[in-house]
Amino acid sequence: MSTFSQSPSNDQNSLEARLQIDYLLDLKAIEKDDVQDVISGLNVDGVQSPKSLPARYFYDTKGSQLFEEICQLPEYYPTRTEASILKQYATEIVNQTQAIELIELGSGSSTKTRFLLDAYQSLDTTLYYTPVDVSSSILKASAYNLLADYPRLKIQGKIATYSQALQQLQTSFLGKRTIIFLGSSIGNFEPLECDRFIAQITNSLNPGDYFLLGIDLQKPVTILEAAYNDTQGITAAFNLNMLQHLNERFQGNFNLELFKHQAIYNQTKNQIEMYLISQQTQSVTLESLDLTIKLAQREVILTEISRKFNIEQMQQYLGDRNLNLIQSYTDSQQWFGLLLCQKTNL
Repeated sequence: MSTFSQSPSNDQNSLEARLQIDYLLDLKAIEKDDVQDVISGLNVDGVQSPKSLPARYFYDTKGSQLFEEICQLPEYYPTRTEASILKQYATEIVNQTQAIELIELGSGSSTKTRFLLDAYQSLDTTLYYTPVDVSSSILKASAYNLLADYPRLKIQGKIATYSQALQQLQTSFLGKRTIIFLGSSIGNFEPLECDRFIAQITNSLNPGDYFLLGIDLQKPVTILEAAYNDTQGITAAFNLNMLQHLNERFQGNFNLELFKHQAIYNQTKNQIEMYLISQQTQSVTLESLDLTIKLAQREVILTEISRKFNIEQMQQYLGDRNLNLIQSYTDSQQWFGLLLCQKTNL
């Protein structure tokens, strides 16, 4: 367990005393996985299943900036809708959970989390906050901002993948715990990935602990497809930037002008599917991977899925995995949901 200063003053020494960061990333292993995922995703013939790329390649510096712009678009409702739900119900959630340890997976800038931290601050109690992110720069910057704004907050950040952080958290309980996973990021997991992830969540909680999950709900196709095909073309630029990221990282020669962005809603699987569509027959090389990819005209590369959920079905799914739904919170249009679950005894 970390040793922290008890002083709530906001000088630099005090901020440092209330902060610990664990570096869990194995950069060599990540590099190996990244390479293998690109090779295996682009090496398929595209007939039985589409070529694909891991969504994490969206987030180089430019991609991260573009995503911040996406969150402000009028068509892109998830971020502001989830924030409005948190703003309305944060005090109720905090009063229900009474946790002293708040763990956030994929914390980023922790902007929406501030609604929960505000509620904790009104209780005048010390809270341990554990942000988990693969970006050390974003995590550090947000940690210092939070420590300055919340004098009783203590932060134990983890530069890690979800899996690495959850594995470590299984053996380091400080007290009653709430894990939060916002943004409907769970929708980016294929079903089997989701099963593994939820199993890790359950193993990282003691009976009586809580899990707060944000989920994007099923809604008319026109609303869903508009959110991922905005009129300003920001999402298209975000999607196409993935190819530029590959060019820079693997000495590639993708010509972005020869690809077009499109997002469609698959009503059978209840998921948005984001594609890059080859506008002509072409051959692309990633020199440092010694990989050549052949693309037919109109052939697609799948870059992301975003599953959309039904609260009752998700309640059943989580309940079957010892996460009992205590309360669901939605906006007035029922476009987005927050599910507060509690781990039950086996």
